[in-house]
Amino acid sequence: MNVPRIARAYAITTMVVLGATLGLNSRSVAQTPAPPVQEGVEVLTRGPVHEAFAETITFDPQPGIVIAETPPDAIEEVAPDQRPEGTNVTWIPGYWGWDDERSDFLWVSGIWRALPPGRQWVPGYWGESPQGSQWISGYWANAEASEVDFLPEPPATVEVGPNIAAPSPDHIWLPGSWVWQQNRYGWRAGFWSKGNQDWDWVPDHYIWTPRGYIFVDGYYDYSVSRRGVVFAPVRFLRALRSQRGFSYSPSTVINLGVFARHLFLRPSYGHYYFGDYYGSNYKRSGYSPWFSFQSSHRGYDPIFANQRWNNRHDLGWEQRAAANFQNYRDNEGPRPPRNWAAQAALAESRETPHRGSFSVATPLDELARSKEGQQRFIPVDPAEHQQFVQRRQEYRNYLQKRQQLEANTAHAPDVVSRNAVEPVRSTFGRSPFVAQPIDQLSKGALPPRRHEVLKPDFQVQPQPRSRAGAPGSRSIIGPSGGGQIQNGSVDQLRRQTLNQGNRQGESTGQLRVEGTNRGNNHQGSSDSQQRGSSQSKNKGKSDH
Repeated sequence: MNVPRIARAYAITTMVVLGATLGLNSRSVAQTPAPPVQEGVEVLTRGPVHEAFAETITFDPQPGIVIAETPPDAIEEVAPDQRPEGTNVTWIPGYWGWDDERSDFLWVSGIWRALPPGRQWVPGYWGESPQGSQWISGYWANAEASEVDFLPEPPATVEVGPNIAAPSPDHIWLPGSWVWQQNRYGWRAGFWSKGNQDWDWVPDHYIWTPRGYIFVDGYYDYSVSRRGVVFAPVRFLRALRSQRGFSYSPSTVINLGVFARHLFLRPSYGHYYFGDYYGSNYKRSGYSPWFSFQSSHRGYDPIFANQRWNNRHDLGWEQRAAANFQNYRDNEGPRPPRNWAAQAALAESRETPHRGSFSVATPLDELARSKEGQQRFIPVDPAEHQQFVQRRQEYRNYLQKRQQLEANTAHAPDVVSRNAVEPVRSTFGRSPFVAQPIDQLSKGALPPRRHEVLKPDFQVQPQPRSRAGAPGSRSIIGPSGGGQIQNGSVDQLRRQTLNQGNRQGESTGQLRVEGTNRGNNHQGSSDSQQRGSSQSKNKGKSDH
């Protein structure tokens, strides 16, 4: 599944950044009437990316942001009447995000998503906190998981990247991670594996919850151009979002080719952001340009890793990405507009020498009518619409169950403490958003063969993470965007790690149907997930 091509004058830049032909001809966007906008609704051309489309990977995950406000009830969001072709594509609803500049909530619109093979979406939510509300991130769990393990806090990462040269230019570095085995953490080293232009590797990582940490095993996701459709975030007047009978259907699509050029990571908020975040104040608020986050060794960016691999024969690619960023940082003129109205005004202006840069978004109708690219849209029939309405209620029920499961009350006997030595296992039902079984996917939709999993090294001595504030707490976020937690240095420990640089997992051929999910039926337990061992019957404390 590809996205339509951009205009010739702008395609070269986009292909350098994204490695694919994406977006729309900026001239046709300028000539297209704006989609109808409801009164009291501001369509934005910058903001957070829906976390089901792209989740941030941090090596030392921290508790989510805390705000003093309580989020409004979710709006009645109606899925658009056109969707991309594909049997593995579904609508995932939007949610409230926090805009610290406005000290108010904005709506992160739902998305059309090609579900990653073998995964199910566990949505994020705003949980209760003594200071107000706290964000708990969503994640892509194993599709066969029916249980979840809440683990003690993982030690400080020792991942610093490769310590030997790549076997060939076609290899990509996959980072290491702490894994829980035999009631302790062991370090599983990173290694080299062959890359694939159509697939992004999302490595092993952890998600913080009020009840403990959840281990998410690594998986292959579609490259950005094949993941689906992202819709523009919006602001609603407070009176409108609480109005009885109010509903909203997204109709403005974010041009993937443009927002990859203007992409940022904000780990403290657990989201990617796109658009104009070039001012120096945004750096202080924790925004990292997409091409620099990985080099900080704070986390891993699958999008950047894939694009760097696609441009591996272009020695100047990273330097040009940095130079483009610096140009936007130093010059406000060519920066992308911040809302749909500003983009429309710029498109009509005669004094817009960088008009291609301003085509951040386009109407869904225009994208669906376009014949320039390979992506095709089909109407959503009434039966499908009814399924989406039913799934929306299932989604809300599922979200409520997750909140109840992870609630950390003062008297909860099975909350995993920071110094705990055993995880807690709980039953957790399947998500409403589950990918098709691997054996039902077409040959072209099969991910690469999964690499062989390395054994953890228990000789690497784990050390607790340095952090600001007490465990499970975060500073209250105000208009300045403060409250970002800085990790302490663990350089001495990192030098102890033995990144093997193994040539594991050559990623050739297709994933075999048998053993796809390695025989597990629970999340967050790194040893049995990786080995595909038989399941424990213990529903209380884990014994592995």
